[in-house]
Amino acid sequence: MTSQRHMYFEDFFVGQQIDVGSRLVTEEEIIAFASQFDPQPFHIDHEAAAQSIFGGVIASGWHTCSMMMRMVVDGVLGASSSMGSPGLDCVRWIKPVRAGDTLSVAYITKEVRPSTSKPDRGVVVSLWQASNQHGEVVATVEGMGMFRRRPEAEAGRA
Repeated sequence: MTSQRHMYFEDFFVGQQIDVGSRLVTEEEIIAFASQFDPQPFHIDHEAAAQSIFGGVIASGWHTCSMMMRMVVDGVLGASSSMGSPGLDCVRWIKPVRAGDTLSVAYITKEVRPSTSKPDRGVVVSLWQASNQHGEVVATVEGMGMFRRRPEAEAGRA
């Protein structure tokens, strides 16, 4: 997790990796999420999941992304000058996430560019990488976020 200091656009740099936390995934939450948002048989039905290519119940990819989002908010965005995101460019579900897995997420800065039209902000292109307890990458999200620039009164205190 990051320190609780407020992060501005200027605090991000290419190659920066912020480990934003980890969480245990439970079967109850896998089934609850999928029942409401992605009720495919391999997410909610033990018998059907056992007969699927996955051999058992797995988390919805959207559930995995939601867990990643929570960790990124808790570890970076919540203590930042985030102004939202214009979107994501790539989401990959690489390995199934199962009950009992512990997901760890890293926020990796790929590109930093000040806005040419709005000098109060900049864009940070990032890769969110979720790994399981075995160190295997299970999902990645690439996207961009807009962050407010540091106020001039604080610029000398960075």
